[in-house]
Amino acid sequence: MLIKDSDLKNFPVLSLHMSGMIAKTTEAIIDPSDLKIIGFYLNGPEVGNGENGDILQVRDIREFSNLGMVIDSADEFVYADDVIKLKEVVDINFQLIDKKVETKKKTKLGKVIGYTVTPEDFMIQQIIVQRPFMKSFLDPELIIGRSEIVNVDDEKIIVKDEEKKIRERATKEDFVPNFVNPFREPQLSRADSQTLDEPDTQ
Repeated sequence: MLIKDSDLKNFPVLSLHMSGMIAKTTEAIIDPSDLKIIGFYLNGPEVGNGENGDILQVRDIREFSNLGMVIDSADEFVYADDVIKLKEVVDINFQLIDKKVETKKKTKLGKVIGYTVTPEDFMIQQIIVQRPFMKSFLDPELIIGRSEIVNVDDEKIIVKDEEKKIRERATKEDFVPNFVNPFREPQLSRADSQTLDEPDTQ
């Protein structure tokens, strides 16, 4: 299951100790060395102040469900200075959104407008790239898998294939850019509901 970055914002954090929500996520902290989310900045009445406040490390998430990210208690929250590895990544201040993307041959593909992750490990699996203006009429977006990425730096992301190959591979993967929230319970139409309720007369 893939989850889009926008669906991870304002996501509830639930405490087993408090038996309810104690915070919401504001922004993901991404390690550029392996394109993995290692934590989330938090906000809420009982925590810090958004980007400068408490942080939930993904390693402390006990369960990820449609209700929220389940942890033991607010004692799991940390500040960047509390964890050496976390502070190193926070100090980099890596921002994936709006990062330029180009091929090894320096063909400009566009800029990152979104990404998807797997909730099991919070690894970024795909980046969604908005095409340059002159190419956007016929091909507004590219979906690039993490296996195509060869380098990430402060300025750009380098991918190993030419855009035609990337587009062909993305099509084969059957990825739908118009993301459907996987947390939402499927809804039956009234007609379907009536069909299920009707006894089998055959």
